[in-house]
Amino acid sequence: QDTGSQLLPSLGVPYTYLHEPAQVEDSPLVDVQLYSHRWRRGVPSLKSMDSNRANQDQDEGQDEDQEQGQDGTGSERLPGLLSEEDSDNSSQIEEDTDHNYYTSKTYGPTDPLSRELWVNIDQMDKEKVKIHGILSNTHRQAARVNLSFDFPFYGHFLREVTVATGGFIYTGDVVHRMLTATQYIAPLMANFDPSVSRNSTVIYFDNGTALVVQWDHVHLQDNYNLGSFTFQATLHRDGRIIFAYKEIPVLVTGISSVNHPVKVGLSDAFVVVHKIQQIPNVRRRTIYEYHRVELLKNKITNWTAVEMTPLPTCLQFTSCGPCVTSQIGFNCSWCHKLQRCSSGFDRHRQDWVDSSCPDEVRRPSPSLLSAQSTDRSLIPNDLTSAAESTAAEKKEASLHTGLIIGVLMVMVIMAAVVLVTVYMYHHPMSAASLFFIERRPSRWPAMKFRRGSGHPAYAEVEPMGQEKEGFIVSEQC
Repeated sequence: QDTGSQLLPSLGVPYTYLHEPAQVEDSPLVDVQLYSHRWRRGVPSLKSMDSNRANQDQDEGQDEDQEQGQDGTGSERLPGLLSEEDSDNSSQIEEDTDHNYYTSKTYGPTDPLSRELWVNIDQMDKEKVKIHGILSNTHRQAARVNLSFDFPFYGHFLREVTVATGGFIYTGDVVHRMLTATQYIAPLMANFDPSVSRNSTVIYFDNGTALVVQWDHVHLQDNYNLGSFTFQATLHRDGRIIFAYKEIPVLVTGISSVNHPVKVGLSDAFVVVHKIQQIPNVRRRTIYEYHRVELLKNKITNWTAVEMTPLPTCLQFTSCGPCVTSQIGFNCSWCHKLQRCSSGFDRHRQDWVDSSCPDEVRRPSPSLLSAQSTDRSLIPNDLTSAAESTAAEKKEASLHTGLIIGVLMVMVIMAAVVLVTVYMYHHPMSAASLFFIERRPSRWPAMKFRRGSGHPAYAEVEPMGQEKEGFIVSEQC
């Protein structure tokens, strides 16, 4: 149950479902702050990487579409972004770009692969090709589509997705209305309205190893005269995602984002459930986008294609050893309570925190420590002895250093005492000399008392050395 939190208009627009599930959330709060800066893969920086990660340097909650004016053109050039004059769409384009979770490769109109990646649905099995009648005749609608295979998306396996009329696929588990905010696969997200033309259709095809979703001859609702768009997204069983474009009548950078976000790329997020103490039995769901892939819009023209290949994630490891020793660019940690490997930021973030997995990472469990001690026996003897000798040498060096410091301190104190004594001897009237003279031991009251009690006055009556004879005092009768 949602408590009425709202999205900023620039982050999403409301979509409705053809058959709304019971768990629909009206408007859970979406925080579009990116957490991808927590993971930096050890690969050389490419020029195209800067342009695809430009949104990560922007302020929290700021979307690239907010920088565009009313006419849809960008007011500022992002670093590394080619202008319309600089881009040559007629030449072959093939660039590898690392997005932490995916590697993208773009093919231009003259590249034969761009046409090979286009799936001709007309030649597919007619029984498996489905034209969604309602999506093909409505605006801002979305419908669930079941997959015949497990599709890995950001390391998570999906068995169903949500196809929207706006040129994108929603991949989230929590069903809400602001689908354009995050958790999407968007070959070209825009304000498309299939209902304005009889030729506009939304088609999908599943052959058991791939799902193809095609937006065929769709028009923009707020600018019908620009022409029709035909493009598709293909989700492969191995996790590859292909965007193919057959008909793009205008530059994508010129499409207005006033009434609808314009995005090309991927996004994923995790959901956090907050309990509200003031209202019993009411919880608030907040969606945090932890990563986004933004592709260059000015590269999209007729007969272009983008192939995105998934990179390894922590979720693929099923045991502690391979998890903590992995070298995939993420700081993977193993949670014994969940028996799961994670970087701490994925769709299971809620379980990771509720199970105190971050604390377990900071304080290794006894079993992990014993495993480490056991693994030490596998180290060669020469390496073990070298490590032990190095530790012994460090310990001995620290002891020697402490001993030298102690000797130096004693010598300094002794030298100071000698100097003070010499000074007072040659300057008897100085303040220091008078201070110690007034407080010499002979002037102490305790010493005076001891001298008086130890030498009684009657001891001087008889000379020293004379023998004393005993006498008897008798009483007279």
